[in-house]
Amino acid sequence: MSITTDGYEHRVSVEHAVTSAAMVTTVEVKCTGHVRSAVGTGSFEYTFDGSSLREFLDAFFEEYDVADMLIAETEADATARGWAPLEGDPPGVWNKNPEGEQTRAFARVAVNGRFNEHLDGLDTELEGGDRVALMYPFVFCF
Repeated sequence: MSITTDGYEHRVSVEHAVTSAAMVTTVEVKCTGHVRSAVGTGSFEYTFDGSSLREFLDAFFEEYDVADMLIAETEADATARGWAPLEGDPPGVWNKNPEGEQTRAFARVAVNGRFNEHLDGLDTELEGGDRVALMYPFVFCF
């Protein structure tokens, strides 16, 4: 069986595809800011079918209407505007998910304390007991 992601074709055994699809995972969800207000609590266990961050988010967003708070549909939605001009490439390593899989500016999805961009993005594999943080801070403009 082959799967195409990001323009690359990956070969996956049928056994792995069936096992992944039939798997049920329970994670600890931590919500902050606007997400916490919308969900109604800051911490709870959540069980979903599958084992990836993408499968978790799909199931979570079906139950809680917070996708628009967290996921950016365009590059512009994911980009914050700074006050200081940036000349050239910034130092260090900068990771980001492909367009359509990025979080909104200032919003973040973290797994066990690490931003998903620094793991495998939405394809990050989750295990039972992992902590998934959905963060969208309160921002007030005067």
